Amino acid sequence: MGTSSAEITALLKAWSSGEQAALARLAERVYPELRLMARRFMKNERQANTLQTTALVHEVYLRLLDVTEVDWRERAQFFALAAQMMRRILVDAARARGAHKRGAGALKVNLDESAFLSNAPNRSVLALDEALTAFSQVAPRQAKVVELRYFGGLTEEEIVAVLKISPRTVRRDWDFAKAWLSRELSHKP
Repeated sequence: MGTSSAEITALLKAWSSGEQAALARLAERVYPELRLMARRFMKNERQANTLQTTALVHEVYLRLLDVTEVDWRERAQFFALAAQMMRRILVDAARARGAHKRGAGALKVNLDESAFLSNAPNRSVLALDEALTAFSQVAPRQAKVVELRYFGGLTEEEIVAVLKISPRTVRRDWDFAKAWLSRELSHKP
């Protein structure tokens, strides 16, 4: 992660201005960070899962090619979008595998950044996605904090920059979101 935020931001702006060479340079610079994000997502996926880390990064890259008319302001904005895309890809893959069938008992999803998914990865991804979608209807900003921190791996400072809120608000939103989601997920059959 030796690429500076300013360099990534400059490449994003050049790309959105139509400079195709900037996209190639950008991809080269952000690839290691995207792989780290994907690795965190894939950490507890089943070994037999057909979607691998590299494939997840490549799928995000392909989706990014379709992104147009974005006013890129900073590196964190790019990684927030990539995190959102990874979440969607994984949820779609879990649904495609028929992972929506749940057994009895509550699902455990650990919302610590160090443990990205519980021992039942497919069920957890879907349960968390459903809970987070419901939460976004109640508290959209707090849901965005969860998405950026949990799925995107963004730091508190990066979330502050993306959402334009104070560090204290980020911490408060994170605490509220963890409590709400834990309660919701503990009641899931």
